[in-house]
Amino acid sequence: MSVVTKFRSAARLTGGGVLLWSLLGRLPNAMCPIGTLLLVTRNTDSVWRGSVVAGALAVGQAAGGPLVGRLADRRGQRTVGLVTAIVNTLALLALVAASEGGLSLGAQIAPAALIGLSAPLVGPLSRSRWVRLADGDAELTTSMLSLDGIVDEISFTAGPALVGLLTTLVSPAAGLLTAAALVGVGATLFALHPTAPPGTGGGSRLRPAERLMSTPYVLLLAGMALLGACFGSVQVGVTATTDALGRPGAAGLIYGFLGFTSAFAGIATAALPARWELPARLRAGTVLLFATSVLLLFSGGGVAALTAAIGCLGVAVAPQMITMFGLVERTVPTARLGEAMAALVSAIILAQSAGTFLGGWAADHLAPDAPFRITVVAAAAALLLAAFTATGRRYPRRAPVAAGGATAGGPAAGGAAPVPGTVPTSKTAPSRGGESAQDMEPARARREENEEPVQPSRA
Repeated sequence: MSVVTKFRSAARLTGGGVLLWSLLGRLPNAMCPIGTLLLVTRNTDSVWRGSVVAGALAVGQAAGGPLVGRLADRRGQRTVGLVTAIVNTLALLALVAASEGGLSLGAQIAPAALIGLSAPLVGPLSRSRWVRLADGDAELTTSMLSLDGIVDEISFTAGPALVGLLTTLVSPAAGLLTAAALVGVGATLFALHPTAPPGTGGGSRLRPAERLMSTPYVLLLAGMALLGACFGSVQVGVTATTDALGRPGAAGLIYGFLGFTSAFAGIATAALPARWELPARLRAGTVLLFATSVLLLFSGGGVAALTAAIGCLGVAVAPQMITMFGLVERTVPTARLGEAMAALVSAIILAQSAGTFLGGWAADHLAPDAPFRITVVAAAAALLLAAFTATGRRYPRRAPVAAGGATAGGPAAGGAAPVPGTVPTSKTAPSRGGESAQDMEPARARREENEEPVQPSRA
């Protein structure tokens, strides 16, 4: 089956409408960080103050994400999605009013933190829906997650670019006002769509075998955090440098270019041969990340040089994230994979907040391009971490499913959840009662041919 055919099958199952609402609903997540930084920096004439407010938004996202996800699982995506969309829209309007009205820094930090806490999580919840709609079909699940990855990359690329255009053509406030409108429309329609799953009404206690934390997983959290520090410092560095060059409106466009090159790198990553193991990819990716981050130190002479350096950095971003998400599937129980993915995103957000804060201080007290020094340090740390810890022995491949039907489905599938630190089983649907070993052979063959997991940024 061709890639185009797979994508068509996934689109027919979800319906084109919900994919559109998913795109519109997740655009604000890409718009709000850079939009907040530009708005507050312009109104307070301080990059540091802008980075503090943007950092508060990021901390709110990191803290609120797991809570919103847990509530959506228990109470249903429709109820939680509607409530968060309303609160998020009002918080965005409150931040614009506080900043435009020249209120105190604290009065701007509060609504920014609420924006993060009330983020509707359209991206993570959409992936949860697609897996549910696939109903255990491994090939269809892969196609749907690939399609969702394309939507994710479009939002990551278009969001900052849209903010840059609105800042240049209208005003810094226009970016966040547009984000508020997109949340109110896109996130609301996404929550109301018939594909929204109901909640479970509660939760059960986890078995000891379902513990999330293990040494390999903690190392991946650290790697994601270092990547987040790169994001935060680069965002502030781009903002401060373009402002010093007299082109403040170009910041969003340049940062969006990072997403553009990252998206193409993610597509190219899918074409890498399967024999190139994920740990080796991670080590190679950190080398590329460090090398491209060094280019930023020589990019302050003009907008063109800065854009070229940012584009090169973007080439290293998607392969890093794809590889680390793939390694997570080898280190945690399948029953807690969603929680593990959310925690990795929180690690990125928290570290991005720290990078934004430190970058803002460096820009105000040292030089406009000083935040890029933080980027280089974080990339160097990521390189050392991967060089000494990313090995095939630490991150073994998942073992094939046994013919008896034991899967990674955990208690819900009637099997034991894998223990972190051991070789977990493949992520497949729970076996159906009428399946025989012969029936399962085609699926097993497909898994062995496509051993590498497809992640959101892959095509």
